[in-house]
Amino acid sequence: MPKPMTVMAFDYGTRRVGVAVGNSVTGNGQALKTIAAPSSDSLFKEIENLLKEWQPDCLVVGKPVHPDGTEHAMTAKATRFGNQLQGRFNLAVDWVDERYTSAVLEGESDMQDNLDAHSAALILEQYFSELAAKAMLKNVS
Repeated sequence: MPKPMTVMAFDYGTRRVGVAVGNSVTGNGQALKTIAAPSSDSLFKEIENLLKEWQPDCLVVGKPVHPDGTEHAMTAKATRFGNQLQGRFNLAVDWVDERYTSAVLEGESDMQDNLDAHSAALILEQYFSELAAKAMLKNVS
């Protein structure tokens, strides 16, 4: 049985970054906040404060791609962001296909104020689902 992990997830955007946290025991993600920082320095300072508060074991970043799975301009930007997180904070970064996370939530009126953070929570829950599926496959083989 793997040890319980606290994981922080990010839905990266050029204007806003959604942040969520969760743990591998429940497999649920909790929307924390949407950061609309005026510069990358202030963005990473806010992230540093969240990391100190929550002490995650690893980080997850949503990887935006086209519906057919091909990469686009935001894919490279999100990848750069994830690489910066890993380099600055020395935490492992995993990636989750985030093709439809925002689209799933956009129709829900109560999500509009914190859409990016709720998208990060969905990204995190997808990550936990993928971990569980891998564990099941490992146990079957």
